[in-house]
Amino acid sequence: MSETERKPIAPYMAIGLSTVIHGIAERKHIIRNLETIEDAIHAAVSMVNINMPVKIIALAEGALTGFTDEIFDLPHVLAAKELFIDIPGEETEYLGRLAKLYDTYIIAQCKARWPEVMPDRFFNTLFIISPKGEVVHKAAKNHIWCRERSCTPHDVYDRWVELYGDGIEAFYPVLKTDDIGNIGTICCSDGEYPEVVRALTFNGAEVVYRPSEAMPMTGNSYPGGGGWMVQNRGHANFNTVYMLCPNAGPVYLHAMSRHPIDIAGGNAHIVDYQGNIMSYSASGNNTMVAAIFDIEALRQYRTMNLNSNWLKDLRVELFKRMYEQPIHPKNLWLEQDPWRHEQVDEVYRENIGCLVKRGTYTLPANSFPGCRFQPSSDVPASECWDELKKAWWGVWDEEK
Repeated sequence: MSETERKPIAPYMAIGLSTVIHGIAERKHIIRNLETIEDAIHAAVSMVNINMPVKIIALAEGALTGFTDEIFDLPHVLAAKELFIDIPGEETEYLGRLAKLYDTYIIAQCKARWPEVMPDRFFNTLFIISPKGEVVHKAAKNHIWCRERSCTPHDVYDRWVELYGDGIEAFYPVLKTDDIGNIGTICCSDGEYPEVVRALTFNGAEVVYRPSEAMPMTGNSYPGGGGWMVQNRGHANFNTVYMLCPNAGPVYLHAMSRHPIDIAGGNAHIVDYQGNIMSYSASGNNTMVAAIFDIEALRQYRTMNLNSNWLKDLRVELFKRMYEQPIHPKNLWLEQDPWRHEQVDEVYRENIGCLVKRGTYTLPANSFPGCRFQPSSDVPASECWDELKKAWWGVWDEEK
């Protein structure tokens, strides 16, 4: 379609859902979270679409599975086989039914196997389901925090490049549509790096989905949102994009938990392309944020403006040497299974040492012990996982 033939995109409502999460011990347990999500979608659309048609519904990170693998430090291969999903699969079919019902796109996250990349690996995966109920976009989280068990493309870099190439689009793909604009997807820790949203913007992104973040990053300022909100407002302003940022609701660690843990304190938000907060929720307890996205206005702002559409005058030559020396090692899990928390901590310590050696970091006058992994039990969960599943999730299996 030529520029003169392009039809304008009508303004529409985008919704970010925060739902109560039940941590799973097996893939079959995901249905409990899907049922909660379905209720939330029915309620949200019925309330919000009286303003404008709802064209995007976005779920929070962990909404389908919780964070069992991270909390219990489970071996990567065990979690890949027992907990996580395939895309497409039965979970995307479930969400696809709702996308077709409401004629909307559903943007979601779930840890998923990518057998075409490597067997026995899972990736923190972002995916989009179209109004036809089909998976039309899939991307992997590229940066994880030190307690996440996911594999990333960088961890199997050579294999990823063999399959998808080494261009920006191989790591930061953008879904380009005629009805909701161009959508990029990242997750949580990805957004701690300015380069990530910039890469999506170079690929044409106009809306960036970034679910969730937890304490203390969401609670280190008043009135709320913390560094997570600061980052998302910056991403929006620096790149002239909408930021759609639903946050995880309270999490039941297992089926026998009496009370959920509110890991994020709510703080979901939507930011416009100038960095202004359009919608904010202080609660994460089965609630939502919602705002109008006007893609045509964003496009006019980008092309008419000579000042605050910053990408247009980026002096790229000044920065081309900045990333020539590696920091975090690539291909960590190409030949070996991903390590556990305590072992991975040593990788991050070596990265810090690398920056000190280069002169990027200056050592303090006094040295003190730093962060370390503190297990919650003397017996690793992986050593008694079958017993824990029976004791803590057996009630769910009995109900079925």
